[in-house]
Amino acid sequence: MTGEFILPVLFWLAVIKVLHLGTWPTLDRTFGSLAAAAAYPASVLLFTLGTWYLGLLGLPVWLALLPFAGIAAWMASRRFYTRERLRSGLTWDLAFLVPFLFMLEVRWINPTISYAEKFMDHAILASIMRQPVVPPLDPWYAGGTLDVYYYLGYWMNGALGLVAGVPSTVAFNLALPTVLGLSVVALYALGHLLLDRHRWLPVLALFIPNPSAIYHIIIGDSWFDVLWGSTRTIENTINEYPIFSMLWGDVHPHVMSFFNQGFLIFLLVFAYMRWGTLSMRGRALLCGLAALSLGSMPGLNSWDVLVYAPVTLVFGLLVWWRSGNLAFDGERSWMLLTTVPPLAIAAYLPFYLQLNSPGIGGIAIVPTPSAPVEFLLVHGFFLAVIIASCAADIRRRPYLLAAAVPFVLAGYPAAAFAAVPLVYLLARRRFTATDTLAILGLAIILVTELVYLVDNMGETYFRMNTVFKFYLPAWFLLGTASLAVIGEWAKNAGRERGMPAGTARVLPIIAAVILLVAPFAINIDFGYGSHTLDGAAYLNGQHPGDAAAIAFLRELPGEEILIEAEGGDYTYYSRVSSFSGIPAIIGMPFHEYMWRGDEGRIGERSADVRAIYEQPSRTVELARAYNATLLYVGESERDRYRVSLPTEALELIYEADGVQIYRIPA
Repeated sequence: MTGEFILPVLFWLAVIKVLHLGTWPTLDRTFGSLAAAAAYPASVLLFTLGTWYLGLLGLPVWLALLPFAGIAAWMASRRFYTRERLRSGLTWDLAFLVPFLFMLEVRWINPTISYAEKFMDHAILASIMRQPVVPPLDPWYAGGTLDVYYYLGYWMNGALGLVAGVPSTVAFNLALPTVLGLSVVALYALGHLLLDRHRWLPVLALFIPNPSAIYHIIIGDSWFDVLWGSTRTIENTINEYPIFSMLWGDVHPHVMSFFNQGFLIFLLVFAYMRWGTLSMRGRALLCGLAALSLGSMPGLNSWDVLVYAPVTLVFGLLVWWRSGNLAFDGERSWMLLTTVPPLAIAAYLPFYLQLNSPGIGGIAIVPTPSAPVEFLLVHGFFLAVIIASCAADIRRRPYLLAAAVPFVLAGYPAAAFAAVPLVYLLARRRFTATDTLAILGLAIILVTELVYLVDNMGETYFRMNTVFKFYLPAWFLLGTASLAVIGEWAKNAGRERGMPAGTARVLPIIAAVILLVAPFAINIDFGYGSHTLDGAAYLNGQHPGDAAAIAFLRELPGEEILIEAEGGDYTYYSRVSSFSGIPAIIGMPFHEYMWRGDEGRIGERSADVRAIYEQPSRTVELARAYNATLLYVGESERDRYRVSLPTEALELIYEADGVQIYRIPA
């Protein structure tokens, strides 16, 4: 990795480590040997919450670092960070750092902000880092804010970038390494709860592909077709799985939420298994962290809360039932159920009060469900493991297989594959943590076969978002459950054969080496430019005029509003607002339509931008109507419009390499 990016990476990691050290002591008495693990995701969520409120109050976001640094310094003076503690915490440092470096290599090979949702992702990140206000300014709808979208993940990474002094185009490529590192820590900690041995197995949920990817490999598809085809398996839907999302590289809400999903699952399982051993202070702290995690979900990826709010209630009921027999006892086993939901709402209450999203149009019955083979190509591995774990139950109660019949007769045969193991797990009535995770995951994929949330994606892709956004939580729940089942099988097999202690110690080292070598051993270069962490570096070679002009704009202080060409979605036309973070009158209109549900006004903005470039008598008047201050004219504008400007009424502030930037007179 080139030396110019070593310092930004080190500064970024230093900020995360300060957050971690400042949170660890508070969690020590509650989480014991898992405190250092819990402190990683908890500290980032706390930092995000703090910086968000600072932005809401108009204060500098770097102030949020001071409490963490102060606590770390104070606890260091109290000798909390002993050699023994730091040595025990090293396991979790490596659990974060190794996957972080793996994804850093992946992003170094594929750094460009140039395809898929990357323009959007960086546009929001750059807008936040340019002006960290709450709600953030919408970079593609001048005068509007992102109160129409879930932007908290961008805020989190933007705040880390601002405090670490890392520019947005580099922060973009540090975001996913951070998410993967935090996710591995959360699932490895979960493995310590679910398994006595092979505790790393739940982490594999982040790295294994679905059966469809294996099928595409077997038939000899190219690397790109393996990735793409395996995530478009069920017709007219998206079926992403974590390692695809990471390799694809969109810093998008559904990906940034991975670590928080893993963290909440860890917290809920910890509560279920350890509630009776906790002090009242420990229970309150655990409920507070669960509320922080659940409360962050609507801002990170709003679809997640539709899954994890019921999941939290289920675990709350189980804790109450298991520890207090559903009575209001002195153990306060009802705390998780009764305190987490209201505290979760309170944590980000201003976010909900500001929210102005059109939301969904209701719930509807799925008219064309998944084909059974396609369904199995997505979920088959996890289903096979869970059904195999129910083999004894099936032999004992074969009549429960009839649970499949109603779904088959109703025309939903794929749903039957989820219904059968779900019925058998429920019939056990033992509700272990592993069984409960499996039950919840099965319930999700069963329900999404029957109903979908109505949005504005049209008739063909009517259930695309429902499948896309609900299958990822299902993957986390089913994946961790089935891998825990495999862990139990491996433990029982190990008792018979035994495994040398040295082998058990060497395996994690081998896995880490394989992970760090894999990006270079496998061709994962998507051909968009590589060997840098600056996502905008490719502009220097491919669009040198824009590269220099955008660099000029990124240095402009103060509030600006930009006029640039609008050329539809997933094109290069919205590049100036995306790379600079300066709001444009309109950019990528379908995204704005999805967020605002206001197609007419969006179309009006597009027409006005054309008139600004093509009708010189209206240029200044229309620009002022949007409070625009800058007019950008480059190759894309000349390709898109018949540019004719009243240059005598404009102030030329930049001209080089075929690009002119004019200031609109006030």
